Amino acid sequence: MTALSELRVKIFADSADRARMLELRSRSYIAGFTTNPTLMRRAGVADYRAFARDILSTIIDKPVCFEVLADDFPEMERQAFEIASWAENVYVKIPVTDTRRRSSADLIHRLSAQGVKLNVTAVMTLGQLREILPALNAGSPSYVSMFAGRIADTGIDPLPVLGQAAEMLKAIPSAGLVWASSREVLNIFQAEAAGCHAITLTTDILSKLSLIGHDLGDYSLQTVRMFRDDAESAGFAL
Repeated sequence: MTALSELRVKIFADSADRARMLELRSRSYIAGFTTNPTLMRRAGVADYRAFARDILSTIIDKPVCFEVLADDFPEMERQAFEIASWAENVYVKIPVTDTRRRSSADLIHRLSAQGVKLNVTAVMTLGQLREILPALNAGSPSYVSMFAGRIADTGIDPLPVLGQAAEMLKAIPSAGLVWASSREVLNIFQAEAAGCHAITLTTDILSKLSLIGHDLGDYSLQTVRMFRDDAESAGFAL
């Protein structure tokens, strides 16, 4: 198995836990950070702007992605410019559509043309990607986050979908493909095989990176011991 240090795909930590983000900042294998309103809500963030500015005052040398909150395009645009103004390393997350399924392509084009670094998020189909590709061709650095984990949740293998997406994005050197909504360590190697530029990993998955290359016989024994220890600790008897 390829060692983590030999992989081309970049790892972005997906978190809204301030302490964890600041801890991960110094890890050489962490190339950037993503977050979203759902993660922030779960982490108990009360003030979006204050949280973002606090994080950005420390994480200054790696990309950090923050999402707009609005559901109408004029307000999304206003928020995008504000978020972009917070720091040079900010990428603004724009959902691929609004909640009425209207494409964000026109907004993406306007923002990209004006130099806003973007992360187009919640992309799940190649049709959506085709629609936004021309909008990304304005030249500003950008990412397209395809939610491979959610694609897999529907019973569809995301690997060929992301592979086709990576081929499509080769036409736009300034845009990178992100394997998003990851579910397991295996996804790192799938993202590499698909040709993705980056993958987002939650802290739960990041905590398992030490298992890469772990001997399966040893892992089996550890599992057997765990079951035995838990049975004894619970006082189970037959």
